[in-house]
Amino acid sequence: MLGQDQPVILHLIDIPQAQKALTGVAMELGDCAFPLLRDIVCTDNLSVGFKDVQAALLVGAKPRSKGMERGDLLLENAKIFVPQGKALNDHAHRDVKTLIVGNPANTNCLITATHAKDLPKENFAAMTRLDHDRAVWQVAEKTGSPVPSVEKVVVWGNHSPTMFPDLTWATVNGRPALDIVGQEWYTKTFIPRVQKRGAEIIEARGLSSAASAGNAALAHMRSWFLGHTHDWVSFGAWSNGNTYGVPEGLYYSFPVTIQNQKWSVVNGLNISPEQRQRMVHTANELLEERKAIESILKV
Repeated sequence: MLGQDQPVILHLIDIPQAQKALTGVAMELGDCAFPLLRDIVCTDNLSVGFKDVQAALLVGAKPRSKGMERGDLLLENAKIFVPQGKALNDHAHRDVKTLIVGNPANTNCLITATHAKDLPKENFAAMTRLDHDRAVWQVAEKTGSPVPSVEKVVVWGNHSPTMFPDLTWATVNGRPALDIVGQEWYTKTFIPRVQKRGAEIIEARGLSSAASAGNAALAHMRSWFLGHTHDWVSFGAWSNGNTYGVPEGLYYSFPVTIQNQKWSVVNGLNISPEQRQRMVHTANELLEERKAIESILKV
């Protein structure tokens, strides 16, 4: 995740009831004899788990149960992400890079960052790398091209079915992707497939995405720490209200490049009315989610 020569100490946090199983995970990690793994800390104590960490991947979240409203789901997840934000604020390295994987990732990220009140909002991100990678693969598969030949794919907005996977600037071997795949495939197949890919995987294998989500988390952090300037990548990043009309105070997926561990939104893209409509639609969903947890955001 952090390169070929970066030793790591893993801090593994889980609930008290899972500590025995967590010990088993640590035993297996040790038995892999990874050359860069220096130590493993297993704990159910957030203060211990987040002590001096420089990279935090928040994976655990409460899944939506049958009949549960999205607002109720957000409030339940706040019970997980509020204390994690406070623990990061009090114990983590001051430049900790924090990736929220557990869904609803964008608003869980907002909750976490709000309660890590002394840490920069830019040091938190919601994972939309999985959506980005799904979009890249769909184009590569459709065109019969290797993955590295697909560039400048964008995922806008929320990690939900309202997200907008955008091929307006995408290229395949330097050629405009839309010229190759065609507008009909783009609007009728590509966009809905990327939006609903998670459900498609559940339907196929009876379980939600696992390996692909883990790979996306590693790829996100690798880009963040080691840089990503050769292409654009999608980040669920803090909105300051000055970028593409996205409201301030949301974690919204933008195209970014990364240098010296700092991400920058790709600016200056011309947005059509149709793109704008899709971007506003997913932003409105994030505004609704934020409204559902307003009381939690008062720190």
